[in-house]
Amino acid sequence: MKAAVCYEFGKPLVIEDINIDPPGKGQVKVRLAATAICHSDIHAIRGELPGEVPIVAGHESSGYIAEVGEGVKGVKVGDPVVVSLITSCGECYYCRIGLPHLCETQFPGTPLSNKKGQRLSNFVRVASFAEYTVVDRSQVVKIPDNMPMDRAALLACGVITGFGSVVSRAQVKALSSVVVIGTGGVGLNSIQGAAFAGAYPVIAVDVLETKLEAAKKFGATHTVNARETDPIEAVKTLTAGRGADYVFVTVGNAAAVQQGVRMTGKRGSTVIVGLPPAKDLITFSPFEFIGTEKILTGSMMGSTNLQVHIPQLVALYQAGKLKLDELITAYYNLDQINEAIEAVEKGKALRNIIMFK
Repeated sequence: MKAAVCYEFGKPLVIEDINIDPPGKGQVKVRLAATAICHSDIHAIRGELPGEVPIVAGHESSGYIAEVGEGVKGVKVGDPVVVSLITSCGECYYCRIGLPHLCETQFPGTPLSNKKGQRLSNFVRVASFAEYTVVDRSQVVKIPDNMPMDRAALLACGVITGFGSVVSRAQVKALSSVVVIGTGGVGLNSIQGAAFAGAYPVIAVDVLETKLEAAKKFGATHTVNARETDPIEAVKTLTAGRGADYVFVTVGNAAAVQQGVRMTGKRGSTVIVGLPPAKDLITFSPFEFIGTEKILTGSMMGSTNLQVHIPQLVALYQAGKLKLDELITAYYNLDQINEAIEAVEKGKALRNIIMFK
């Protein structure tokens, strides 16, 4: 099969034929239909996340079941599915208490190798910058036959991460004030999650006017251009001087997290959604929290329960209550993946989609 392989961090991906193992016990092989370019993939191929080369990135995907391994139930060959990085065993402590996204179980290693026999890392156990992937059964969710596969791919990461961080992780209450720092693909989903939850005001913060305009279409009631004004003061002005009840930091930037905490009001929550480079550190005075009772927390994939939340999001989309079409900027084939990545890095795209034949 054909795949885009990163052999050296920061260099263009190499398009080549590679090998993939058949699915093992509890695994499925998926023929990919669509894969979106996520900033996490870019961080991975730039060496900004833990991991080694050679590696095949890609994780925001949809496709069709091509083969099933021993013991697999609930899906069959030909079924359309969303493919996510979230694995769950169903047996560990966190799975049993209803938090499968925090599963403790270690899953099998990479099924990929190049024609020289060298093993290729499969980024976050998906590696969907390729024509096929082999994943655990828990990573796929069957979807209706009439769900467009390009839209379905977005549900695998960007939508559940952004929307879920608001609705599931923070459980934002109606009429709460919300700030979203960064209005890319994930940030826009946090904004529409806040609008869905009934928050007001919903304040979008970014440095690009084009992205702030997009934020309005997804439910932002106010926008702040951090390049033109002090965003902390702007947020305080829009929240009667108190700061926001919730701040979602969807950009992978440690400085933005510090900024977010300072935008947060007393007893408010700052939620880290984006992935800063692993080497970055964040420093706070304890008094930032002691006297204010602020909360700083993370959100892992929007606290998503795949088998429950993906069908719900599909239903919302089909009912016209969830925006997916508006997230897609352009389509590419696998041979054009380096162009698609470059456009995302330059801020020219929300989500570029790699389509497979």
